[in-house]
Amino acid sequence: MAYISLLFLALFFAPAEAASNDTMLIQTYEEDVTGDGEKELLELKGKLFAADGVYYQDIWVEISSPSTDKTWRINYGGGYDPELHFADLTHSGVMDILYQSPTGGSGGLYTSQLNQWEKDDFIELPLPIEQPVKGEFMDGFRASIQLLPNEDPIILDVSGQKEEYIRLKLYDEQGKLLEPTTLMIDPVAFFDIIDLDDEGQKGLKSFQQISGAYHADGIGTVESIWMYDEEKWMLLETDLQTDLPRLDNSSS
Repeated sequence: MAYISLLFLALFFAPAEAASNDTMLIQTYEEDVTGDGEKELLELKGKLFAADGVYYQDIWVEISSPSTDKTWRINYGGGYDPELHFADLTHSGVMDILYQSPTGGSGGLYTSQLNQWEKDDFIELPLPIEQPVKGEFMDGFRASIQLLPNEDPIILDVSGQKEEYIRLKLYDEQGKLLEPTTLMIDPVAFFDIIDLDDEGQKGLKSFQQISGAYHADGIGTVESIWMYDEEKWMLLETDLQTDLPRLDNSSS
């Protein structure tokens, strides 16, 4: 009888366990990503970590040619709600594949990957993530943010949070910074594909969050525009988007 009961339990729970390992078709796309003039079929697939969950422990895309038996696969790792975007970012005349998937953390970060067609296969290209942003708190309930080396910093009034900063012993009652404290500067969170000119040349816009004493203490977002040229990313524009008042640099 015990053997029958164990067999029954195994049969009862086996389908749910197996379902978490089943391959799921997440999205289907049709784009010419090889430059042969025909649209390839791209099937974005994944395996859920749990049958009733939303996190994919493994994500990949299978690419097949409409007129030949050639197939390719690009692996992406794990993530949530993955998407593919297509644009000729490298200006090669062929659509590149930009993958993005939220990591699920509180910082709003995404996993991103860019692949380009080259010599009968898809190669991964680096994305522009090395912008040397610096930031720190200053006396007088102020914060300094430097977007690029050798540029004047942007000075912000953070006195709207002074009671919280005093409670955290970041400042004293008179606005004296009690110890040197840098701002929290996240990596690039995600990218948007944008038009760089009226002729439709494509580039990327990156978004990078800056926080104060903790992640929810939002200071602003660095928005930067990038163009791929001669096998590297060139920074065209960068700016800080913030709701905090900007102060005159001379007051620093």
